Amino acid sequence: MLYLILAILAFGVLIAVHELGHFTAAKLLGVRVNEFAIGMGPKLFKIQGKETLYSLRALPLGGFCAMDGQDELVDDPRAFTSQKRWRRIVILAAGSAANILAAFLIIVILTSGAVGFAGTTIVNLADGFPNEGENGLMVGDSLVSINGERLYYAEDFSMFMQLATSNTVDLVIRRDGELITLRNFPLERREFVVNGEIQYRFGIDFNIIEATFFEHIRYSGYVAANFVRMIRVSLAQLIGGQAGLGEISGVVGIVDAMTDVAQQSPTRGAAIGNIAFFTAFIGVNLAVMNLLPIPALDGGRILFIFLSWLIEKIIRRNLDPKYEGYIHAGAMALLLGLMGVILINDVIKLIN
Repeated sequence: MLYLILAILAFGVLIAVHELGHFTAAKLLGVRVNEFAIGMGPKLFKIQGKETLYSLRALPLGGFCAMDGQDELVDDPRAFTSQKRWRRIVILAAGSAANILAAFLIIVILTSGAVGFAGTTIVNLADGFPNEGENGLMVGDSLVSINGERLYYAEDFSMFMQLATSNTVDLVIRRDGELITLRNFPLERREFVVNGEIQYRFGIDFNIIEATFFEHIRYSGYVAANFVRMIRVSLAQLIGGQAGLGEISGVVGIVDAMTDVAQQSPTRGAAIGNIAFFTAFIGVNLAVMNLLPIPALDGGRILFIFLSWLIEKIIRRNLDPKYEGYIHAGAMALLLGLMGVILINDVIKLIN
């Protein structure tokens, strides 16, 4: 139950951080904010500030930053629609920026005790490695990419080998400063004897990079950026048909996955750390998805700012923001419908 509560709170914090990003940017740029709410549903607590109502609501899965004139023309120079386009774009992008910054800070904290990170330079090949030599892999080679995907740390190697659809891959390696391409290179897990024990592995050992302060920051930034790449790969699989709609999870599925990861952890500390790491990943996921050019999302609103500028240049008159509001409202209804389908799917998977 503890892990379930932590997972629910973690998801709620992600939404709150996102809305806090919008709120902070709006306040810094002088936009009037009518209400800043953490949570959704009935108000549990509220306090009226100088111009903004701050509220805490019953459902910990959501929140909002209600700016004056967000979808309509208001005769107020501090209204959202009265601002210059670049200011509106900054405010809309600030929510995703806040999620990415929060994810980065979580990763920095979680990896603060690391003494080193595994790189991509080969320091040892297991006895019996079948493709060792000038036409294969050698100690000292650095793996640059697998099937076109750039490798930065050893975990990239593990991830893209798992995603490989066959037992052969296209490898790019760096040897003595020269890039070499190994096409259809056979590489798969097999049994190797290591210290008298049989291990099922690729048979490659990578170098360890010392976790200096700057390397620690670099690695944390890389992990956050790599979350974006994982989302891109997942979307490509969804579009390409390798993954189906049934594999998409909503709030219930995400909370359930967080709880499962925590329950499978060896210690309570490890469980909390895994929930935090999962939270960082979902935070970046939330940031990227919100920036997609889909109406009702922040990215869709940013797209409409560019489109309205282009249309106004052509017709030489200002557009009424209410029409854009109608489009966002309709898109939101469709998104809520999709979320309902995903919710039902999550519940069915839980029951099964």
